[in-house]
Amino acid sequence: MKKILSIALVLCMVLAFAVPSAFAADTVKIGMVTDVGGVNDKSFNQTSWEGLQALAAEDDTFEVAYLESKTDADYQTNINTFIDEEYDLIICVGYMLADATREAAEDNPDQLFAIIDDSSIDLPNVACLMFAQEQASYLVGLVAGSVTQSKTVGYVQGMVSDSMNLFGIGFITGVQEVCPDATVLQYNANNFGDIAGGSTAAKDMITKGADVIYQAAGGTGIGVINACDEEGIWAIGVDTDQSSLAPEHVITSAMKRVDVASQDISKAVAAGEFAAGVHLYDLSNGGVDLAPTRDNIPADVLELVENAKAAVIAGDVVVPTSVDDCPAFTLDD
Repeated sequence: MKKILSIALVLCMVLAFAVPSAFAADTVKIGMVTDVGGVNDKSFNQTSWEGLQALAAEDDTFEVAYLESKTDADYQTNINTFIDEEYDLIICVGYMLADATREAAEDNPDQLFAIIDDSSIDLPNVACLMFAQEQASYLVGLVAGSVTQSKTVGYVQGMVSDSMNLFGIGFITGVQEVCPDATVLQYNANNFGDIAGGSTAAKDMITKGADVIYQAAGGTGIGVINACDEEGIWAIGVDTDQSSLAPEHVITSAMKRVDVASQDISKAVAAGEFAAGVHLYDLSNGGVDLAPTRDNIPADVLELVENAKAAVIAGDVVVPTSVDDCPAFTLDD
């Protein structure tokens, strides 16, 4: 009997010491690579990272880390760092990482990747997290067209691409629906990290009569919001609820739930349910929407927007996704 008890005690001790090793083996490592806007862009890089941090905080199965890209040359280096460190999933934030992601995925077929805002990579180890940003932009366009008094509004875009153009197409469509004779001033910043440039562009629009400016420009958009705040006109944020940047002058933001998308694909990897291909987030599944902070939106305008949202979800309204269907969009000329 004593021998049996001794053996049982030893087994219990072995199992007790084995638990940490078993847990370590079950840890899911998620690495995130930012674009040049940086992790503190107050926009989609930051929102993606906050989503991963929240996931790790609620479930210690996940170990999360990010690498910040200062220039385009950092994309491949940062991706390779996570590959070398054997991360289970590498999330690349933004279409600017598409080439680097494709090359790494082709060279490392057993490595799982996700890329935000690019659907061009058709590989079995790449998930493309896409958003119907034209739908959210359409809603904020309705807001802008409803509240403008000068009938001149502005739009600042971070860079011209098929994906980025959707923001402008949706916005202009919404503005013109409620204010057909509105002028929409447009500017391509060609940079996601130029706060000073964003401020200069916005102030130029303000001198031309703009009283509402929407920015889809990452870190550059912070400068747009700063200028609107200084000049006392309405700003519209993007990707996340940016009302905290200028509570009195951010009327709304076009939300893009990159935080939820990053969490979803991470959980899928942990569950062994990773699926390559396009994962679309839109109004119908809560992937895009107006920001929850809505105190600055007049009640009648908010009602108009909610009705329009329901119409889009029902399929009664289809927001255009092509420059050809929105001739007033001129940045792609």
